[in-house]
Amino acid sequence: MAAQSCHASLKVFLDLGEITENGCISTANGKGGWVVCPDISLKIPLNDSMLQWLKGDFTKIVVGVDSLEELLEIYVQANEAKLPTSLIKDAAKTEFKEPTYTAVAIGPSYAEKVNKITGHLKLL
Repeated sequence: MAAQSCHASLKVFLDLGEITENGCISTANGKGGWVVCPDISLKIPLNDSMLQWLKGDFTKIVVGVDSLEELLEIYVQANEAKLPTSLIKDAAKTEFKEPTYTAVAIGPSYAEKVNKITGHLKLL
């Protein structure tokens, strides 16, 4: 559970771009976008809540759902609310026998926005 949560948390930022063949992360194929390569500062367009999160205490709240359908519905709701999101599909190399959706990250964003979608879920 902890590994899947960590995957989702990191993927929110990685989803802002794509990983190139040389291991860089880029957007817009070099056309007014940004590129991040090893040993180069991260220069991506972050919203205010992301910047506060990165400069602050990296708050994470982990909650649980009761089914795959509920997990996917939470993901859809967060996307519709235009919140940063990531959906993790485990590759089935350790715990699962087949690829399985295991986690969704929402945010970084302001608590009141995330709570509208996840506030009813149980804390883990």
